[in-house]
Amino acid sequence: MEFKNAAKLGSCLSKDYAEDLFRLLTTYESISASEAASRLDLHIRTTQDFLEDLFSLVILQREEVYEGKRPYFRYRLKVRQIKIEIDLESLHTKEQTADSRLKMIIRERKDSGARFTTSRSNDYISNVVIWTGEGRNRSERKINLSIPQGRFLFHLPFPTAEALSIAEILKRAGIERANIPEIIDIVNVLIDYRVIEKDNKSID
Repeated sequence: MEFKNAAKLGSCLSKDYAEDLFRLLTTYESISASEAASRLDLHIRTTQDFLEDLFSLVILQREEVYEGKRPYFRYRLKVRQIKIEIDLESLHTKEQTADSRLKMIIRERKDSGARFTTSRSNDYISNVVIWTGEGRNRSERKINLSIPQGRFLFHLPFPTAEALSIAEILKRAGIERANIPEIIDIVNVLIDYRVIEKDNKSID
């Protein structure tokens, strides 16, 4: 199951009325949103959204019927068992580990306003504090780093230094290849926050 679908199903199951609605679905051959809502004393929109979510997840099937000239849907269970199995590896996109990303040439951006805090051992960065917004809306965003990320940023070239490729910084920091995805992740975040700048010579 895709992560987004699993999240939607999890949201459905977390509702305090979910068990009662599923009990109705297992009891009735088919049921409409208005019938289920009145049976459980729920708002019809709440019930409709719940049933539609289950339909989109292929847990229910629906049939359009008519009462006079007014059409409405009746729902019935399509499955009698639900198993949630999530392939977390699918979240690990190829783009994150592509060798071309390692050719990106980067350095710290001048006057970024970010504050890098070094660890007690003074050999890696433990967190980065970024200020966002302006005036009274100005707020502080603190990002705690993994040790590999901290070691990488410890070796990030200063704004006045020559920019280096991610691959070269990884080599200087002695970071294992298994940690590359999390390094690419923090680099992308800090580029978005304008803490890291990408050299125009970079190859994406």
